[in-house]
Amino acid sequence: MDETWIHHYIPESNRSSAEWREAGESRSKRVKASRWAGKLKPKMSSHLADLLGLSNDENPELTLRPVRGLRAVDRCCLNKATHRKVTNLDSRKMSTLRFYYDLMSQPSRALLIIFRLSGMQFEDCFVELRNGEHLTDEFKQNINRFQRVPCINDNGYKLAESVAIIRYLSAKGKIPEHLYPKYFVDQGRVDEFLEWQHTTLRVTCALYFRTIWLDPLLTGRTPKESKIETLRMYMERNLDIIEEVWLAKSEFLTGSSITVADIFAACEIEQTRMADYDVRIKYPKIRAWLKRVRKSCNPHYDVAHHVVYKISGTGPQAKL
Repeated sequence: MDETWIHHYIPESNRSSAEWREAGESRSKRVKASRWAGKLKPKMSSHLADLLGLSNDENPELTLRPVRGLRAVDRCCLNKATHRKVTNLDSRKMSTLRFYYDLMSQPSRALLIIFRLSGMQFEDCFVELRNGEHLTDEFKQNINRFQRVPCINDNGYKLAESVAIIRYLSAKGKIPEHLYPKYFVDQGRVDEFLEWQHTTLRVTCALYFRTIWLDPLLTGRTPKESKIETLRMYMERNLDIIEEVWLAKSEFLTGSSITVADIFAACEIEQTRMADYDVRIKYPKIRAWLKRVRKSCNPHYDVAHHVVYKISGTGPQAKL
């Protein structure tokens, strides 16, 4: 369960599905994206809706549409951070470590923050998911056989899955111990959260984001209110656990100092901004914790979340 806006998961049965559908509901047909009505109207132009229709997660099974002319503000929204576009993938000079990512991917943002906090030297390989760069045979053969981001190429050694990447680089001494401990007791606590969050926090936050914000841009259909309430209920069950269990006695998720666990979790929760969900309203401990995580990670945190801030229309200091 990794590296994509999750959209193949049903909490009641914990099994894969092409999309979330209620009983008896037929599979929706893809139509031209249209504007939302009411409170769920996204804060973006139809041009950017077309753009993000292309970035329909990192799923190689989906059919993508070509990018059409973007307004300057939309181009800035997704490309302001300076990244190098991945082109002619096997003609590039090999560097020590190549990092392939897109800032619309939650674990991509987490790894970018961790790498920069660690002072690692790496080559920025920005994969434009909206252009389907990850869906080519070239990408599959030369970069990641699963056709997803994030992934790395460490002097010829190719590795996907964000948590596996963290453990691999930690074993090489690239990740400082305060972010990912080597002492087995402290490491076990961090690993406990990383294993927990994949099928809980990550699944439900990403599914809420996709159903409420992304799917309507692709289909032009507003989700039913009952579906929204169900997804919010599942998501808030896990946010309750963050608030009442993981943050019950400490300032960070696994102790008194920040670790990779906090960075992965914060990136998942920040994604819900784009679905008009403000976690700060209901969860005071999470609100204070997010401030601590951002402060500990800046300026890298804000750089990684620039796209989220821009699309959601809410900055890191936005008032409740």
